[in-house]
Amino acid sequence: MRRILLVAIATTACSPGALGRWHPPLAVPALSADLNRDERIDHALSRLTYGARPGDAQRVRSLGLERWIALQLVPERVDDRRLDSLLSEYRYLSVPTREISSLYRQAQAERRQQQRDSASMPASNDSRRVLQLTLNEVASARLLRAVVSERQLYEQMVEFWENHFNVFSGKGQTRLYIPSYDRDVIRPHALGNFRDLLGAVAKSPAMLFYLDNAQSSADTTRRTLRPVRLQIGRRRGLNENYARELMELHTLGVDGGYTQDDVVNVARALTGWTIEPREGTFLFRPAVHDAEEKFVLGQPLAAGRGIEDGDQVLDILASHPSTARHITRKLAIRFVSDSAPATLVDRCSAVFLAKKGDIRETLQCVVASPEFFSKAAYRAKVKTPYELVVSALRATGGVPDRTPRAAQTIARLGQPIFGRQTPDGWPDQAQEWMNAGAMVNRVNFGLQVASGRMPGVLLSRADTALKARLTSPDFQRR
Repeated sequence: MRRILLVAIATTACSPGALGRWHPPLAVPALSADLNRDERIDHALSRLTYGARPGDAQRVRSLGLERWIALQLVPERVDDRRLDSLLSEYRYLSVPTREISSLYRQAQAERRQQQRDSASMPASNDSRRVLQLTLNEVASARLLRAVVSERQLYEQMVEFWENHFNVFSGKGQTRLYIPSYDRDVIRPHALGNFRDLLGAVAKSPAMLFYLDNAQSSADTTRRTLRPVRLQIGRRRGLNENYARELMELHTLGVDGGYTQDDVVNVARALTGWTIEPREGTFLFRPAVHDAEEKFVLGQPLAAGRGIEDGDQVLDILASHPSTARHITRKLAIRFVSDSAPATLVDRCSAVFLAKKGDIRETLQCVVASPEFFSKAAYRAKVKTPYELVVSALRATGGVPDRTPRAAQTIARLGQPIFGRQTPDGWPDQAQEWMNAGAMVNRVNFGLQVASGRMPGVLLSRADTALKARLTSPDFQRR
């Protein structure tokens, strides 16, 4: 039997600056009887955080597991001053995109100058160095947040969405826009409304460049356009890349009920959605937009409009039942099990629809469910390389430094941050990560951490039991 506990979040002590926008108390169901109390705490810490730190289990026990879960769902009310202090040491993390774009143009000019004057003294490399430092800090700060932040569930959701809406830093100018993508697009919406998040991603220069929509324009075989220079990319004409991934990966899912005609019409609706190259911001260009009538999933988009076409497409997709199921299933795989129990997906996708895409409410449905706190889910997930490295640092009390070395360790294990080339994001199921070669690398990593030899981190001395745990098969699971 499930009972409802209303958690009085307002009485929780935290710094005034961490309160943020007020949210009403959330209803948290009582926990399943499948697991005893200690197992429930262990399970919650292994799934809703990146792994328990020394003393975390006792802190959760003292606060109360239900109350702790409720607070993780409202991270604005969790004091995170230690992380804020550490992040303040980063010099380039908040550099505006326009400055990064300026550095990029300056670096390109320096490179051309070097090519012209190859026999003379090389031109300054300062622009390229600052640009690289900026990009390194984004990856380093993301790892630091995952290790240190008290808002662990929020950090997991940031990672979840950055993987769901994957962009690849190695594709051309995409890397210029990644700092803003993390800072201004994903983080503000990670526990907000899905439609708002979808719109922020659709208008983000990182996604517009990565999936080529920045160079998409009305098909000139359909209508006559006056000559317009797009300035992004060299090809003109309709580009379907983003439209296809928007439906297949970001919203409806591969079996979500769309057709190739829908792909074409969504691409047409999004023509003119591009990038202002000097500022590195979203720009709508009416002159290259296809303003003829369109139909998307059976719904008409009237002729004679502009940016409203794309916004209506996002409205249609965000509220579609297939989107609710696709997003909920991915949340269930992430937090419950690789099989994503059908009853859980049905129940929580109904919440997604009823709450108009409220991410926090949908996530609450997942993590406070009987399926989450079940024997079948306990220790059933295999850690990704990112989760493995972060959990090892948390278990040992390690704190990554500001160099890229800790992030490079994750890359060597097979999961570089912002390094997935394909738009589907890193897999979150065991079969993708468990093979003989991967297990050898994981065990070697555990030995490296246990002996205090992991580069780029400061480790407290690990005791004998912890050393054994770091190299055991159990540590590979969460």
